[in-house]
Amino acid sequence: MVIINTYLQMVSKPQQFDVMVMPNLYGNIIGNLGAGLIGGPGIVSGMNLGDQFAIFETGTRNSGRSIQGKNIANPAAMLLASSQMLDHLGLKDHGKLIRESVKKVISEEKIHTPDLGGQATTLQVVQAIVKDIKEKTQQWYTHFNH
Repeated sequence: MVIINTYLQMVSKPQQFDVMVMPNLYGNIIGNLGAGLIGGPGIVSGMNLGDQFAIFETGTRNSGRSIQGKNIANPAAMLLASSQMLDHLGLKDHGKLIRESVKKVISEEKIHTPDLGGQATTLQVVQAIVKDIKEKTQQWYTHFNH
């Protein structure tokens, strides 16, 4: 598919796509668009899998220079990338724990950084996620200590 046509199709009819395989440059262009369509670079995680190596990172190559040092960066993408790494390493319960806590804080508790229309700081979002993880893991400890 020609990259411009792919770009236009992603905007007008994204549901027609499932898995897309393409060279790095085109992948960056389409990945950035996809991130924008669902909420921005702070939400999307990415993984690059090869025969011998795997890299887990935010889904876009947004440097965030304009928000540097302001405590307003959305930590979700990096935390979701970390959960994908844990899944890849076989620690699926741990990856799921982080992923579910991130989703709960964003979707149910609606604790949002400015990129999602909220007022929360990076630290406040991380603290809410950690609190949710602690509550869930406290149940583990209670179960195993009795």
